[in-house]
Amino acid sequence: MFPGAGKERFVTSGAFFFAQVRDSHTFTCVNVTLSKPGLALAATGGLALAALAAPAATADTALSAQARSLAAPDCAKVECVALTFDDGPGEHTDEVLDALADHDAAATFYLLGSKVGNLPDTVARMADEGHEIGNHSWEHDDLATLSGDEVEDDLRRTDEAIEDVTGEKPATMRPPYGSLDDTVRGAVDRPIVLWDVDTLDWQSRDSGAVTDVTLEETARGSVVLFHDIHESTVDAVPDILDGLAEDGYHFVTVSDLAGDGMEAGATFTDAR
Repeated sequence: MFPGAGKERFVTSGAFFFAQVRDSHTFTCVNVTLSKPGLALAATGGLALAALAAPAATADTALSAQARSLAAPDCAKVECVALTFDDGPGEHTDEVLDALADHDAAATFYLLGSKVGNLPDTVARMADEGHEIGNHSWEHDDLATLSGDEVEDDLRRTDEAIEDVTGEKPATMRPPYGSLDDTVRGAVDRPIVLWDVDTLDWQSRDSGAVTDVTLEETARGSVVLFHDIHESTVDAVPDILDGLAEDGYHFVTVSDLAGDGMEAGATFTDAR
């Protein structure tokens, strides 16, 4: 089954098992995707039995996210941009994640708490693949029309929905419409992230226009605003990634772009 050292793939009951052979008796797991908790796979020919459970897969994806974080470029030395996606998760969000994975690109997703429970696997995938997740309110209310207590309750409810899936509270937030006042600033206990490049994708619904605006207006340190709920935006993402990469940009999360340049209750628009 293992004709010398190399990588082999086995498929059983919808699960994939990748192993790297070290010698005729031992191997190390490279990647595991399990369809059911507790599913066991066995390798014959003198190799050990691998009894794999869901925690192993979870540890593997956590290591992948950690590896991406550790590999984040030094934005003081290279040209970095932060691509951000609002109002999801949506039915097309996994396509965005696919494109990002193809380019080894990190991004930041500002999620609506009311939608998280509809697509928990997509939200978990964001976290597992090393993307940043931010709070975008519960259902896109204009926070500037609410009292301080109402703003706090709205953000707390959204935090809980995200934390239930990812295990982590979002470190940043983005107010719907970018709408802020002193009440909102006083109620927010984390950095408030806005943007310097508005693709107006919600308005044009035109992939070509979204691509053109992004490539023309993005500069080193930009925070670019998209909405992954629009199919036209999702269709533009591969060309945007290709174009920005050709221009020498590296794709990082908002927190990686900002470094120590964000404070609770203060706004961050870019690192230009």
